[in-house]
Amino acid sequence: MASKSPARPTIYDVAQEAGVSKSLVSLVLNGSDLVSETKRLAVQEAIERLGYRRSRTASNLARHRSHTIGLVVDNFENPWFAPMLHGLRETLAPHGLHVAIREQHISPNHPTAIDEFLESGVDALVVAAEPGHDFADPGVPTVVESTRLHGITGADLVGSDQLTGANLAVEHLANLGHQHIGHISGEGGAAATRRAGFEQAMWARGLEPLVAGRDQDTTEEGGYLGTVELLRRHPQITAVFAANDMMALGARAALREDGRSTPRDCALMGYDNSPVARSRLLDLTTIEPCTHEVGLRAAEALLRRMTEPSAPTLNVQITPRLVVRSSSLPA
Repeated sequence: MASKSPARPTIYDVAQEAGVSKSLVSLVLNGSDLVSETKRLAVQEAIERLGYRRSRTASNLARHRSHTIGLVVDNFENPWFAPMLHGLRETLAPHGLHVAIREQHISPNHPTAIDEFLESGVDALVVAAEPGHDFADPGVPTVVESTRLHGITGADLVGSDQLTGANLAVEHLANLGHQHIGHISGEGGAAATRRAGFEQAMWARGLEPLVAGRDQDTTEEGGYLGTVELLRRHPQITAVFAANDMMALGARAALREDGRSTPRDCALMGYDNSPVARSRLLDLTTIEPCTHEVGLRAAEALLRRMTEPSAPTLNVQITPRLVVRSSSLPA
């Protein structure tokens, strides 16, 4: 009876021999420059020791990567995410990866953008919108912008420190002498975090936090409706801090309808330093969340996760800064 031939070593055998993941072995076999020289040598030595020969079929299957990173955003009408997109592309393009964008829809009759991306076979995800519910491990490297209400198992967190940003806004207005400062909030994790930061900063200064619009969309219309509510409940306000620049645009319209000019009768601040804030018409004092850097760091986290799948999860917080323009004057 003929003896059996020894089993042909597999890519999993190579990974175990080299003490690395199967994904990292694949990167080495595909000539990726994402792998450190030390780990590349470890894989190559394991290949030689085991006598591993790459299967042509497996090689063809390995090439079926999409080379696409999915970016999920909450609203195409709010251009806050554009700097993040630039940061992602700046870091990922040299590695042959491109970024596709989908707008999130949360509906019982409609799959989320996350589900759609996973079905299309993206290599990784950046989620800069509310996921809609807690997700199990999606099976691809994932970064979540860090203020979202729901989480994704195994995801790295990268974002701007929004509590600090809200404190900067209150500090600026309080230093101008404003004591009756209103905040226009809205739905979602980012708005909730900024609202919490506003309330903490106001109480710390012995001031009452005046908040309206908690259930509004974080849009121009939401800012308008929230400010109408704020003026009805707290007509004594001399300054308004909106949860984002689009809401500040709506807030200005509501202030004008109430007979208040900006900034003479009421100072106005936003958040995001979007093109709306930089326009000569609004010239809005705002908080710069350094979203471009968030994009850079998110891309770096994805590349790290692609080469080291078992690495500890990250929680990276970028420090925002105040941008002063003509919409805020002393009380």
